[in-house]
Amino acid sequence: MRILHTADWHLGKSLEGYSRMDEQELFLNDFIKIVEENQVDLIVIAGDVYDSPNPPAKAEKMFYDTLKRLSAKGERLTLVIAGNHDNPERLVAAGPLARDHGIIMVGTPKTVVAEGEYGNHQVVASGEGYVEVAIKGEKAVILTVPYPSERRLNEVLYDAMAEEEEKLKSYGERINLLFTNLSERFREDTINLVVSHLFAMGSEEAGSERSIQLGGSFIVDGSCFPENAQYMALGHIHKPQIVPGTDRRARYAGSPLHYNKKEINFTKKCILVDLQPQQECSIKEIDFKVYKPIEVWKCESIEAALERCEANQDRECWVYIEVSTDRYIREDEIKRMRSIKKDILEISPIITGMEAEPTLNSITERSFEDIFKEFYLKERKVEPQQEIIDFLLSILQEEEEDNETHQA
Repeated sequence: MRILHTADWHLGKSLEGYSRMDEQELFLNDFIKIVEENQVDLIVIAGDVYDSPNPPAKAEKMFYDTLKRLSAKGERLTLVIAGNHDNPERLVAAGPLARDHGIIMVGTPKTVVAEGEYGNHQVVASGEGYVEVAIKGEKAVILTVPYPSERRLNEVLYDAMAEEEEKLKSYGERINLLFTNLSERFREDTINLVVSHLFAMGSEEAGSERSIQLGGSFIVDGSCFPENAQYMALGHIHKPQIVPGTDRRARYAGSPLHYNKKEINFTKKCILVDLQPQQECSIKEIDFKVYKPIEVWKCESIEAALERCEANQDRECWVYIEVSTDRYIREDEIKRMRSIKKDILEISPIITGMEAEPTLNSITERSFEDIFKEFYLKERKVEPQQEIIDFLLSILQEEEEDNETHQA
């Protein structure tokens, strides 16, 4: 059985307010070609299909159009689980219709997939957290654990916990208990897989995962995964990598695009896996094409930054500009850079030779207007317009007058 593992598409995601959906559409077309060229039997999407629980209509259309094309009228089977960015109910809402195209949707660890025909294939058995599929005469048991929040994890396990002490176990221990229980479904005559969306200890963050899911209580150890799983397809971390301590069997496919400037130093990819019962898997990584890279330009002066904008004005790239300068960049200089080079995301001066931060005494001796001007310049890198200053001072004046009226 040939499996293609991908994750963290984050359809609908933006970068500093700019849409990435044109790039995502190009990626999806490339992904379909990869599936077709490699004659994939099962596609696994390990969570975070969308970037938010309420994705744009265009993002949903892109996803469903892609699933339909991947299906090839039911010739291929696709398994999709929800990540922490997805709304589980919304993701699986199209499940009954998707079933005809060979698409299995799993929203939570408690989801029970309906048995029966899925396109030209079958779900021969299922229950909370697992599904057994038959594809072209081969069978695979897949443990499906979409993003297991504390609440969802407790819903799955508490009924099976006889002692109160068990309920107090750490998040990682409970994940281990869940996988231990589910792995009893594995057999010697089946291909045995795990598909999940979580953060495993030792994995390197890439920069655009939301930190609330990476706190200590949400981290698991690589030893929590079943020993008898042949391959573990994971989502949540945007950098492709192997989970330490899993004999290279547990992997993050990573996101298909660079979604943050911290991600630009590693290649984006998907993972092709060939499997047979009781055999070690064969793994091949397939790189994705970057259509519009994120770049950080470090310029020695404002003039050098302008020259670089002119030299690259026709290139397709997102740009962060860092300029070494002994003064703040004027608004007209910023406008000129942006007029020459489109898709500049941020222009940051690296100020040299600036005076030390003002003391408390020096602040109290100055007017509110002067303090505001300095703060605005420091934060926005430009002088505030007089209209902004006048508006702010008028609000303060109104508040003072109101206070005097109440006191009278």
